[in-house]
Amino acid sequence: MLEKDKEPFNDVIDHLDKIEGGRLEKIEMKTLPKPIRILGYFLISCVVISTVLVIILSIISN
Repeated sequence: MLEKDKEPFNDVIDHLDKIEGGRLEKIEMKTLPKPIRILGYFLISCVVISTVLVIILSIISN
């Protein structure tokens, strides 16, 4: 990432970054510990499967 991309675009964001302890970076799943990755993939899979089931069941029930 370029250095200018890390600069805040206004004073409010700069103040917020200082209060909260820095900017949020994109989370790379590959860098997380294995149990947390497995839990993350499991939760995302549950949300996707639940959404698909709700759509299918709503189509069938009509």
